[in-house]
Amino acid sequence: MLNTSPDFKENSRRAMQDAGLQKALDRARKPFAQTRAAAVARLPEFETLRETAKGIKNHTLAHLDFYLERYAEQVEAHGGQVHWCRTAEDARNAVLDICRRVGAKTVTKGKSMISEEIGLNEHLAENGVRPVETDLGEYILQIRGEAPSHIIGPAFHLNREDWEASFRAAHTHLPADRVFHEKRDIQAEARAVLREQFIAADVGITGANFLIAETGSSVIVTNEGNGDLTQTLPRVHIVLASLEKIVPTLEDTVSLLRVLARSATGQEFSVYTTFSTGAKRPGDPDGPEEYHVILLDNGRSNMVGTEFRDMLRCIRCSACMNHCPVYLTVGGHAYGSMYSGPMGSVLTPAIFGADQAHLLPTASTFCGKCESVCPMKIPLTGMMRHWRERAFERHLAPATTRYGIRGWGFVARRPGLYRSVSRLAAWGLGVMGRKRGRFGWLPLAGAWTAARDMPAPEGETFFARYAREQRSR
Repeated sequence: MLNTSPDFKENSRRAMQDAGLQKALDRARKPFAQTRAAAVARLPEFETLRETAKGIKNHTLAHLDFYLERYAEQVEAHGGQVHWCRTAEDARNAVLDICRRVGAKTVTKGKSMISEEIGLNEHLAENGVRPVETDLGEYILQIRGEAPSHIIGPAFHLNREDWEASFRAAHTHLPADRVFHEKRDIQAEARAVLREQFIAADVGITGANFLIAETGSSVIVTNEGNGDLTQTLPRVHIVLASLEKIVPTLEDTVSLLRVLARSATGQEFSVYTTFSTGAKRPGDPDGPEEYHVILLDNGRSNMVGTEFRDMLRCIRCSACMNHCPVYLTVGGHAYGSMYSGPMGSVLTPAIFGADQAHLLPTASTFCGKCESVCPMKIPLTGMMRHWRERAFERHLAPATTRYGIRGWGFVARRPGLYRSVSRLAAWGLGVMGRKRGRFGWLPLAGAWTAARDMPAPEGETFFARYAREQRSR
């Protein structure tokens, strides 16, 4: 289970020096934002849909206990079974128990961030069950021994030559003259290998974008069709989902689907949107003999009723990270968590604890772009501020940072003193920097000047100019 969040600063330094990663980030920086903008422009009622989606999730969270119970009743009515899991360990053990009971040796998996959150692959492998990722990006990361760096595009950080090198290392049957000029060459090679795994699998595990209380259905959206094969070919289908994925009705689900794909990939709808309801019924041509839902809490119920409740509206579209200048500079792995970018900076401390992830909420310029594109209108910057406040109160931030903020706060709360200090500081720095016009080093600002020069102040302060302009009017 990946969690190197305490190393965020060092992770970021390495990421910015990684030429291959920077090449991949440069290539991907514009397409996600451009396709989303185009998709939104084609739908005049998009803003109205955002409000509708927000209202649906707020209503669900306000009555979460009711809809969870309703969902469980419907799953059981359709021959399925719900496993209530408070912790990651509970969820791992529930999956392993099912696999052992049915004698599973191979498990195919559709992309699931919950499986990353609970460290499922490692747990299954340690207990003699071989997990096989079937999403193309997840598959290449599995044979590379890497974790996903993006929710929608897990191999966001790789270049084509990385994919080819990984296939050659893992697929020893490849002839030396086999080339991978285009995406379809990579897809064909993966398809040939994974087809055998789909057929051999005893258990299929998928995530869920939504769980519908009205019908007991799970919904998964993909662009590759691997989710369908994962949940229909094996004898047993296991759905891994966190409890906030509950949605009241089919109609509500459609409303959320309309904002999901547009926000994620700029599509009106994903290529495959699959509804799964229970086990195979008499007369059905295909489908699993057993249907299980692992419902995970893992700290989420502690967020209900707090200043972090709005984070539970997240539908994992990745729009916030696709527009975040910090994420697009350091990539997902720097965050040290399966949840990266602005949404990860809020969710990771809630799941793993602020002591482990208190640096992540500082990984933001607070430009507000994440909030402006979030289809669920989640106040991400406000919640990052709350985590910063908690880190300050619990002395998790470095002493120099705490004392600096406390000193600044003392001055900032006294307008007259603030104006005097800022005027004196601007004058002094202006005099000292007059010759070069910039500073290569400043006391108490070493972290800033280590990577960039600081311009020397010129002219009067903003307050002085504002007062002068007001007098002149």
